[in-house]
Amino acid sequence: MMLLKELVLASHNAGKLKELQAMLGDSVQLRSIGEFSSVEPEETGLSFVENAILKARNAARVSGLPALADDSGLCVDALGGAPGVLSARFAGEPKSDARNNTALLAALDGKTPRSGHYYCVLVLVRHADDPQPIIADGVWRGQVLSAAQGDGGFGYDPLFQAQGESVSVAEMDAAAKNAVSHRGQAMRALAAKLAELGQA
Repeated sequence: MMLLKELVLASHNAGKLKELQAMLGDSVQLRSIGEFSSVEPEETGLSFVENAILKARNAARVSGLPALADDSGLCVDALGGAPGVLSARFAGEPKSDARNNTALLAALDGKTPRSGHYYCVLVLVRHADDPQPIIADGVWRGQVLSAAQGDGGFGYDPLFQAQGESVSVAEMDAAAKNAVSHRGQAMRALAAKLAELGQA
């Protein structure tokens, strides 16, 4: 898919690594930043794109490899876009999908609408000081369910039902999810940008 044969993913999230590797296929080896460092950079950005650039540059600096960063989250209309950039830490530290899901349900108690969207931004830097990061994003609209359903996926997947689906994201087949998800959309957009640059 890309001329780049090896990338480091600026994430310790095994779910993201698995999904992105499946989207990239066998032609690109995606390595976790965990192979190079156990320290995560502080996400000080106010937006998904700021945090993704910060993480990508850090991963490239630490690994010496081109880096791909994903910053993504769930934005719920009734919560003014929260959890948003705080999605992974909505219930505080340490990060926990189960606690985040519980906190989301509590925050939504009695509130409507339950509509929202998953948002993903991908940033690729060829080196730590790359002056032209390649940025792509995707949006996946849907609603927050009143109770968790399914045990697949990760993050808020058991609570999120995408538009046009009759099951939660956690109940979807992985390939079907990747074909329509926010992350899948962002990866296809990134691949198109790389093709324009002659790097795909």
